[in-house]
Amino acid sequence: MKKIRVVLADDHVVLRSGLKMLLNAQMDIEVVGEASDGAEAISKTADLNPDVLLLDITMPNIGGIDAMRIIKEKTPSVSILILTMHENESYLLKALRTGASGYILKKAADNELISAIKTVYGGEVFIPSSLTKSVVKEMVSGSVSQEETVDNDQEQLSQRELEVLTLVAQGYTNQQIANRLYLSVKTVETYKARVMGKLNLHSRVELVRYALHHGFLGKDNHTSQ
Repeated sequence: MKKIRVVLADDHVVLRSGLKMLLNAQMDIEVVGEASDGAEAISKTADLNPDVLLLDITMPNIGGIDAMRIIKEKTPSVSILILTMHENESYLLKALRTGASGYILKKAADNELISAIKTVYGGEVFIPSSLTKSVVKEMVSGSVSQEETVDNDQEQLSQRELEVLTLVAQGYTNQQIANRLYLSVKTVETYKARVMGKLNLHSRVELVRYALHHGFLGKDNHTSQ
């Protein structure tokens, strides 16, 4: 069985120790390195080339967000999961726009953290439902900036494609989207592939970032059948 190789980056030694014990107890996850600040996270990720980097935002020397910019340039293949105490929506948006594949709070349950690691490893985006709802609320109220311009590529999207794009951005899985829109999972995947083709996107992560940049988290394109 291939294990998910993880690097932990957090300046709290006790937290790292607990996380390492938890993750190494899993059959399919292995902690291959640790970092105590952003600079060390950059070097360890480059040297070890892990599948997933579990990265704190607030660290000495180089913070998590700045470190992530450099890491995505040096080691673009790594999936970055932000592990933080910050529940503010602006941190979530900044992290995703900078290159994170997921965002989870330090108070999350152990099984949620493990699920988040497996989700980002699989190329999906992980956002806690509580934060997704709060971001939507903030965007609707206008307190989180967003781009409202509609480009030519967006105009090519059908109503159903817009619905799928919006639900993907809001953190729904393919199965949840299928249930919500009364479609099969295969049909949802087809719509998603069409959207990605029209917008020249190559992964679900890019799709979510596009939706964030264009304000789709604050939209409701869903119409019941």
